[in-house]
Amino acid sequence: MGSTVVTDDRSSQEPDPLGENMALEGIDLLDLDRFQRLEHWEMFDRLRQEAPVYWQDLPGLQGFWNVSQHQDLVAVNRDTATFSSEAGGISILTPDEMPGDGMGNDPRGLMMLYTDPPKHTRYRRLVSKGFTPRMIGLIEQYLRHRAILIVDNIIERGECDFVTDLASELPLQAIAEIMGVPQEDRALLFDWSNRMIGADDPEYATDDNNAATGELFMYVNELGKQRKADPRDDIVTKLLNAEIDGDSLSELEFDMFMLLLTVAGNETTRNTTAWGMWALMQNPDQYALLRGDIDGKLDNAIEEILRWATPVYHFRRTALADTEIHGQEIKTGDKVVMWHTSADRDETVFEDPYTFDIERANAEAHIAFGGGGQHFCLGANLARMELKLIFQEILERIPDMKVAGEVEILRSNFIGGLKHMPVTYTPAERKDPAPLATV
Repeated sequence: MGSTVVTDDRSSQEPDPLGENMALEGIDLLDLDRFQRLEHWEMFDRLRQEAPVYWQDLPGLQGFWNVSQHQDLVAVNRDTATFSSEAGGISILTPDEMPGDGMGNDPRGLMMLYTDPPKHTRYRRLVSKGFTPRMIGLIEQYLRHRAILIVDNIIERGECDFVTDLASELPLQAIAEIMGVPQEDRALLFDWSNRMIGADDPEYATDDNNAATGELFMYVNELGKQRKADPRDDIVTKLLNAEIDGDSLSELEFDMFMLLLTVAGNETTRNTTAWGMWALMQNPDQYALLRGDIDGKLDNAIEEILRWATPVYHFRRTALADTEIHGQEIKTGDKVVMWHTSADRDETVFEDPYTFDIERANAEAHIAFGGGGQHFCLGANLARMELKLIFQEILERIPDMKVAGEVEILRSNFIGGLKHMPVTYTPAERKDPAPLATV
């Protein structure tokens, strides 16, 4: 696959007794139950103060460094010459270390997230053809209409599961529209992404979670064949026909990108929406403040919601050369895990980081989209548009939403997911908008 693999046999490396990386009592970044109980905030508060670059053992496998401060994460993320996404992948475990077949296919060098420049630069230039302002603008009117219908579907009931009935719907419908997937198939996208991301959660775990990757892979492959036979003015067709200097995406690269789009474009925005609404309900003063000036305050509120949610907890890199981070020596082949969820609570950047403040002056300093550089989220503008559309509709029509039961959290240290959030509100009338005209 042409990827550069850097190996390190230090599976039982001992921490440097003179460094910052001595094992700290009570810190275990592999304890998924603690993340599910939201106890990870306390661990990262300690790490930022006591060990900003912290070594975690991984029994039987290669351990890893953990970067918890905002400035260090941004520096690592931007230095693609030293810290590789391709050499060992973006997860704590390399594909070779994963049980079974991992994702079913080793994505290194094939999926955009798992590439380094210049390969990443070429890949991104090609897929960017499908995410121009014009292409995003084409679906904005459609998504605005869908946001009205999504709220219509729950508004008369006075109660719903916010995650499955509201937060999940617009991202799913957006991805379905972008991919040219029939809306009736969006439940398939929801199921596949849940199974791929939620393998460590009992609600989503199956005997073969890896099968979801294969099922989705076959689906998007067939979708690509349909678009080649029947081109349309949509993002899928643009991706298939994208060409720069005679270069275009291979069939496998197209399939991998569509797989990435399905998961990244669905899970992240869904969870950000849910975390944002939970924060507004927990802070009724902010809920009222935002409702009082939606047009004036929503854009900044979305940035604060993104900071607050940071739905992807971490990404990993592999050191391609000896270097150092925050004074800590890093060796060639070391795993380096960047904890975005910690960086967006860094008290040296965000004053009172555990206060949800829709008027926060530097909310946009968050790194929910990756901290800039080569790997800045390609779908950032699409995500912001979706968040703005759904929150505008909710805020204008539901003034008194409240949590009405247990909020269930995904068992994961990779995705900050909310699975279920029962809510109640005063029932209201549907808008029943007229169908959009078709061209």
